[in-house]
Amino acid sequence: MSGPSGTPLPRERRHTLYFLDEMRAFSPVFLDTEVEMTELAAHRASVDRRYSTVTYAVHTAARVLARHPDANAAVRGRINPRLARYPGVHAKITLDKTLNGQRVVLSAVLRDADKAGLDDLQAQVERYRDGDPAEMEEFAGLRALHRLPVPVGRAAFRRVVRPLRGRAERFGTFAVTSLGHRPVDGFHSVGGTTITLGLGRVTDRPVARGGQVLVAPTMRLSLAFDHRVIDGAEAADVLAEIKDGLESFKAPAEDGDPR
Repeated sequence: MSGPSGTPLPRERRHTLYFLDEMRAFSPVFLDTEVEMTELAAHRASVDRRYSTVTYAVHTAARVLARHPDANAAVRGRINPRLARYPGVHAKITLDKTLNGQRVVLSAVLRDADKAGLDDLQAQVERYRDGDPAEMEEFAGLRALHRLPVPVGRAAFRRVVRPLRGRAERFGTFAVTSLGHRPVDGFHSVGGTTITLGLGRVTDRPVARGGQVLVAPTMRLSLAFDHRVIDGAEAADVLAEIKDGLESFKAPAEDGDPR
């Protein structure tokens, strides 16, 4: 009796295979919390432009990571490991895209996200969201990687992402991934960075406020951290500050927030 037959892994998914191979060195630990989105929803309603939840999360988290340089860092070297802090705060976002007819997850890096305003971040999110990965220059290297034989492609991927500079350019210094467009309450993901945030859907839930139970828009927010780099207390501080920033969201004046 013969075993199950299979088909070759699509070329367009090879980068995911190489990425997951590299993630085996991580030591992830997972935290989560619930964020009340009332203030953020009010801000969204007060401005003319539509900002995505991912944009708000990147804007808030980038500023938190700038205050926590140990969490905006990575392990460098495998024989003689050292902790290296990144000089900038760069956000990796994930994208549900179709490439050559194959549905794939791609990623894009929003550089210096801690210094960018909401308008700039949203423009970048929309560009990557709406762009064709078969044509965009930013994905030219990825398309070339797909054309290489698997052993060569795996080695090429490793050479690019293992150095700290290459890791920051390809993975960012923290990651934000969302499944909030589907009925997903929460999930955990390792994005190749010390801190990865997972965004669930925003939906009305009961919340306790002032001794009363009210209904308010809430979102599950998860945080995965690499235990080789930071410990749980630091990660919990980062998660708490992101939660507080989203729950009391006020965009800086230079971001175009009306006053």
